[in-house]
Amino acid sequence: MSHETDETTPTAQREGVVPRRGRRLLLQLGLAVLLVCLVRGLAAQSYFVPTASMEPTIQVGDRVVVSKIHGELEPGDLVVLDGTGTLAPADRSAFVSDGLIGRTLASVASTFGIDLGEQDYLKRVGAVGGQRLSCTPEGELVRDGEPVAEPYLPAGERSCTDPFDVEVPQGRIFVLGDNRARSADSRSLLGKPGGGMIRTDDVVGTVVWRYWPLSALGSP
Repeated sequence: MSHETDETTPTAQREGVVPRRGRRLLLQLGLAVLLVCLVRGLAAQSYFVPTASMEPTIQVGDRVVVSKIHGELEPGDLVVLDGTGTLAPADRSAFVSDGLIGRTLASVASTFGIDLGEQDYLKRVGAVGGQRLSCTPEGELVRDGEPVAEPYLPAGERSCTDPFDVEVPQGRIFVLGDNRARSADSRSLLGKPGGGMIRTDDVVGTVVWRYWPLSALGSP
């Protein structure tokens, strides 16, 4: 009897240990996936740039990291915004609500390749709430009476072509693409309700890093 006990006890122990180790591994894996989803949903997210609207600053195919934790927006900031209902048709999925919770759920879902209808745009902040932005007949951008230096524009391109003069309300921003001739931005909405103003609540985050291509690694 003692001999049988000596042989079966280690086997019983191994059979008990394996399931515990398996459960522990699954738990750790689940926590890791949850952490990635939370970081992506609440802190940072990577984006692939599919259009030329921000050239030459950001090229088609570049990949950037967007921080969802940011302070007050300032002119010149590069932002990713949810353009649904402004720059894009209002065709968000009925399963996604506006606000932090809705965007978090959408970000988590997109981690698993599920598209819930968000339409994100990468643009540069031209003016923030309380500022006045205008385009002169000569194609110069003026903010609060001062000409805006824009060294990031494509060589030989004017800041603007069609004159406008707007005052940005609080809680809104006016956005522009660096490639002005090929960018759908706030200028495209000047004659529509809202006058091209984007809600700051629609800003997903600010661009903090470009990680692809490696030759352009760093802050854009």
